[in-house]
Amino acid sequence: MVDRGTAVTQARRVFERRHREWAVATAVGEVVPGPVLDLPLHPPTEADALGDPDGAAAWAQQWRGTPGVVWERRRWASAGAQDLPVRLRLDEPLALTRLTGDGARWRLAVDRATALLAPAGGGSPAVAGDGARDAVRRALGAVVGLAEVDFERLRGVLAFLRENPESRLYVRQLPIRGVDTKWIGAHRGLVTALHQAFTGRSDLGLEAAPGLVRVRFLDPALSPAGLGDVTAPVAEWNGLRVRPRVMLVVENLETVVALPPMEGVAVVHGSGYAVDRLEQIEWIAAAPRSLYWGDLDSHGFAILHRLRSHLAVESVLMDRATLLANRDLWVPEPAPFRGELPLLTVEEAATLEMLRAEGDVRLEQERIEFSSAVAALGTAMAG
Repeated sequence: MVDRGTAVTQARRVFERRHREWAVATAVGEVVPGPVLDLPLHPPTEADALGDPDGAAAWAQQWRGTPGVVWERRRWASAGAQDLPVRLRLDEPLALTRLTGDGARWRLAVDRATALLAPAGGGSPAVAGDGARDAVRRALGAVVGLAEVDFERLRGVLAFLRENPESRLYVRQLPIRGVDTKWIGAHRGLVTALHQAFTGRSDLGLEAAPGLVRVRFLDPALSPAGLGDVTAPVAEWNGLRVRPRVMLVVENLETVVALPPMEGVAVVHGSGYAVDRLEQIEWIAAAPRSLYWGDLDSHGFAILHRLRSHLAVESVLMDRATLLANRDLWVPEPAPFRGELPLLTVEEAATLEMLRAEGDVRLEQERIEFSSAVAALGTAMAG
């Protein structure tokens, strides 16, 4: 025998699994084919009722007044005719939500799907394309979770992007009240998925904040207007005419600012996987020699590989000797890089293999004793 609590639990599972699909269909004026729930209740047999008459009566009583319950008359030799609930059949989503208590959530899902799909087709929800409908279905859980004010902001952003596909505005310039850089950052995945589904464009048409590059000129003779430590957008760096003998790319910012004067050398903060932007700075790309010093871990080698795919660069202090000389400073690497890195040298690849063989360890750049590191850099630059 299926009791009411068990039926409600099963109905809730069905609702969780199907309500987004149903809400989108309802939003575009389609009828959801029923039944949405058809559950046999397995009523008691005559033997069950004779064995526990009070239990059988209580079980049947719990279903009285429940919409969608199908009753049948059974004739028992010992008790005569009995009306028993035999199945729970609900033909449309609203009836299901009355059983589960999800009516408010259902109405909100339908309302928000309708609001999103109406502009997607340029008018009536019924003309929304399959791509838009599928995107709304996938996003509906997140959309229903938005506060009303954030949902209106979402609609405003989508409408603006649709009407201004190449605005090239910064997020700060968007004319939607309450939408700022943090808001877009928190909801960018949702905005991008829906915008692409509605317009076919993956690009939001917005201007990204310029990528900044920080350079220290370790040789005062290279310093523009006497400025030894400069951070500027990539495009502005191209207006500079300097010719360093060695371009040193360093991952750790504390190391960048601590390095001593070195003749003919400029050091740039690598900024992790953003190193490929350095290729866009002409005088960096044209340097006679480029060296890279990163963390001795899998991601350090992945960044080196990425930089080497854009610039001819040598590594320094990223070898087995450096790793073994600092064994006491190793720590576990929390999320190691597992991809292939074919641009590593034989020694670099062997060092990466040692890191992995030792249990995915890492030697952070800043842990290496500073004076010995500076000496190693000087030797590498003289080589």
